[in-house]
Amino acid sequence: MVLLSFLNPFSEEAEQIVREKSSLEELFNKNKDLIDIIAHTNSQNISNDELIPHTLAELAVKRLEWFVRKKNDKKYDHNDYSFLMNPDMAIYDIISFYIAAQSIGIRFNPNSRESRVFIESQGQLVQERLEKLSTSLRKEVVAKLLNQLIPLDNISWTSLGELFGSRKINLTDLIIDQGEVILDKEDFIYRFSDKIIGRVPEKMYDILIGDQIKELIINRMIMQNTENYLIKVHEMASNIEAHPSLIVIADEISKMLKERTSIFSGSGGDIQASKLVGEAFPPCIKNTIDGVSSGNRNDAIVLLLTSFISYARLYPSVFKNETNLKISDLDKGLKITNNEILPVIYEAAGRCTPPLFEDDPQEKLNITAKLGFGVHRVPDLNNEGESKWYTPMSCEKIKIHLPVLCKPDKDCKKISNPLSYYNRRKWIMNQSPDSKSPEEKDKSTKKED
Repeated sequence: MVLLSFLNPFSEEAEQIVREKSSLEELFNKNKDLIDIIAHTNSQNISNDELIPHTLAELAVKRLEWFVRKKNDKKYDHNDYSFLMNPDMAIYDIISFYIAAQSIGIRFNPNSRESRVFIESQGQLVQERLEKLSTSLRKEVVAKLLNQLIPLDNISWTSLGELFGSRKINLTDLIIDQGEVILDKEDFIYRFSDKIIGRVPEKMYDILIGDQIKELIINRMIMQNTENYLIKVHEMASNIEAHPSLIVIADEISKMLKERTSIFSGSGGDIQASKLVGEAFPPCIKNTIDGVSSGNRNDAIVLLLTSFISYARLYPSVFKNETNLKISDLDKGLKITNNEILPVIYEAAGRCTPPLFEDDPQEKLNITAKLGFGVHRVPDLNNEGESKWYTPMSCEKIKIHLPVLCKPDKDCKKISNPLSYYNRRKWIMNQSPDSKSPEEKDKSTKKED
C-alpha cells in the first residue's frame, strides 16, 4: 500500500515521520540507504553520478530541479528523476519536502520565484505520482486523501474558499447544488437523475465529476497547504534564528534556479533583450503613453503600462519561454529598471489628466509592487519577492476594463496580448528595411560601411 504521506506531506503520518526521523545535523551526511533505493529504482538513469542525490540536502534541491527541467528543458529525460516517483522513497521524500519548505520559507518571501516554483512542483509531483498507480489503487488512494483533506459529507463550497481566493480552483470547475460541492456518485444521481434527460446519469457523473475533479481538489489543496506552510515559516523566521544548514540549502536552491533558467532561456546568462522600439507598440500602449484621462488613469498606468514596458524591455519572450524569472535575473543592478523602464511609466503618468501622482501619489508604490518589489516607493533588491512581477494584461481584459484605450489596427487581428503584438511588429520591422526607425537605419548603414 502506498504511503499516503508520499502524496500528502501534511498527513499525521508524515508529520510523525519528520518528528522521529529527521535531523538538521545530518542533512549533508552521505545517506547509503537513500542512494541504494535510488540505484534500484525502475528505469532510473544511474550513468551520471550527478543525477543521484547522495544527501537529504541534495534531494531537497533535486525536487525543484526536476520540475524546472521538466517544464523548460527540451532534452529532459524522465528517467533522470525516476526516483521521485518511487514510493520506497516516501520517508526521505517527506523529510526533503520539509527541508526545502523551511529553507525557502526562512530565506525568501512567499511571493518569490523560489516559493512559487516549490508550490508548483509539489502540485506536479502529486499529479504524476497518482498517475503511476493502477486504476483500482488510485481510486482507493484518492478516497483516503480526500478524507484526510476535507470531510466528504455535505461539503460547502465556502469550505474551499481559500482555493477560490488564491485562484487555484474555479467555481466553474465544480458541480454545486444548494451551496454544496457534489463529489459522491450516489449523491449526484440522487440529486440530478430526474433532471438528466436522454443520457445515463452514471455516465454524466463520470464526465462532469468522476475522479478528475476529486484529484483536482486534492492537488490544489496540497498546493494551498504548501503555500500556507511557507507563509507560516516566513512569519516565524523573524523571531527565530535559522539553522545554518537551512540557509545553505536555500542558497543552493536559488543558485540552481538561476543557473537552470539561464540555460533554458538560451542566453548563457542574462537574456539580452533589445531596447524599446516605440514604433512597434500596440495602439493601447501608445494611447496610454500619450496620456489618459481621469477614470482610466490608474489601471492604464499601474496595471497595463507597467507590466508591458518592463516585460517588453527585459523579457519579451515570457509567454514563449514560460519560465519564472525575477527582474534582478535580467537586470542585476536595476539600472535598466531605474533609468529606462520607470522613466517611461512616470512620464506617461505625468501626461495624464490630471497628472496621476498629483492626486494619487500612492500609485508609485503600486507600480513598484507590480514590478515584484513590494509596496515601496522605489524598487530595491532587498524587497524583491514581496510581490509578484505581473505579466501584461490580455487584450480581452483590456477590452473589458480599458475599452477607451483599445483601438485595434490591422495588426491586432489574432493577437491575444499587447506583448505578442509588440514582438510580432518588431519581427516584421526587422524583415523590412523600409520599416525600420531612423536610428536602426543609421546603425545598419554604419555596419555596411
